Amino acid sequence: MAMLFPNVATTRDVSVRVAVSYLAEQSDPSSERWFWSYHVRIENGSDRAIQLLSRSWRIVDGRGTVHEVHGEGVVGEMPLIAPGGSFDYVSGCPLDTPSGSMSGSYRMVDEDGNAFDVAIPRFHLLSSVN
Repeated sequence: MAMLFPNVATTRDVSVRVAVSYLAEQSDPSSERWFWSYHVRIENGSDRAIQLLSRSWRIVDGRGTVHEVHGEGVVGEMPLIAPGGSFDYVSGCPLDTPSGSMSGSYRMVDEDGNAFDVAIPRFHLLSSVN
């Protein structure tokens, strides 16, 4: 699993794994546009069902400019993840620099109504032209 998803963070028995890919075919360096896709797997290692309510991202471009992104759910969903289950999704990130990084957190609620934050590991956005 570590080879497929090299970036991992675990909070309260919930693991967030991320794999990132630079998409040269969707990037246009001459127009200062670089694009990455990232695949996230959220694994519920606890004994309670959890639901993802919202996301908070901290995106830092190659100049050090910080962009904050907050919103409900992920890719239009607020998945309920059973004990021992997982949820996967793929999304993307454009930047106007050839490198950067992303990190953040998901707001979760367990089946007893207890809300908590789960860390998203920091991962690097690197193009082939760095």
